[in-house]
Amino acid sequence: MKIYGISDDENGLSIGTLLYYEKEHSCVIELKEDLDEWTAPLLFTGYVREGIYTIPRDVSYLWVKERVIPHSRQNIGSILSHHRMKSYDEMRFLEISGGRCSQDSLSVSRLEQVPGYVEQRMRRNLRECIPLESYTLLCFFADDTVRKIDLNMLDKVKDMDKVIRNQLLYASCSVGPGGYSAVFNDAIDVPAALLYSSGVAVPLRPDDFAVYVRNNIIDTAESCNILQCSRQNLSYLVKQGQLSPIKKDVKGNLYLRGDVLGSRW
Repeated sequence: MKIYGISDDENGLSIGTLLYYEKEHSCVIELKEDLDEWTAPLLFTGYVREGIYTIPRDVSYLWVKERVIPHSRQNIGSILSHHRMKSYDEMRFLEISGGRCSQDSLSVSRLEQVPGYVEQRMRRNLRECIPLESYTLLCFFADDTVRKIDLNMLDKVKDMDKVIRNQLLYASCSVGPGGYSAVFNDAIDVPAALLYSSGVAVPLRPDDFAVYVRNNIIDTAESCNILQCSRQNLSYLVKQGQLSPIKKDVKGNLYLRGDVLGSRW
């Protein structure tokens, strides 16, 4: 992750922080909470007006694109060659220009570490997100809290209706870059802050869940050892409906220890 500070040079203001996740080619902008709609960058005034200071990745990326040479520029090949770049890279151009453009007095500069106010917000980012039945997410947050969220209650989120109408789309749920959102099919984002505020707290810590998984989910080899049987015998139990794997794989299944023990009775 690369970290950049965003400043308003003309007014001597610190605007916020740009976090760039290189592997995902994604970025998120965290604005300072003392901004208002007059001091915030024009693209973000609508968010600030609503008290939202964590800018979604698509809008953050748009802000970056507006400040650099476009990919479609006619002489882009010559520009890349001049800067010894093998391919087009918005963030590299942002660094070269210092994030400056003719539309405002903003600039960006590299930071060595995440500012304190950003670290504090990141404590409510996602560590893990598990899609349960009935379109309910079980979310593990960085502050070691666990919450359940009924997606039917988030009907104001853009395209949420598509998620709760499509089981495959719902099952594609994963944690977005930096834990800032739950992402469906890498196209529909639900902000972690919204999941945190909308969820119902579960009296469980992520470590509790990890211990449960470590002690209660076993593979084919351990299942055979418990039952004192061969893989063929275990496969027969599954085919007869006497044992159900919680995850199937060509190299071997995963089972709940209790189900394996129960199949002996």
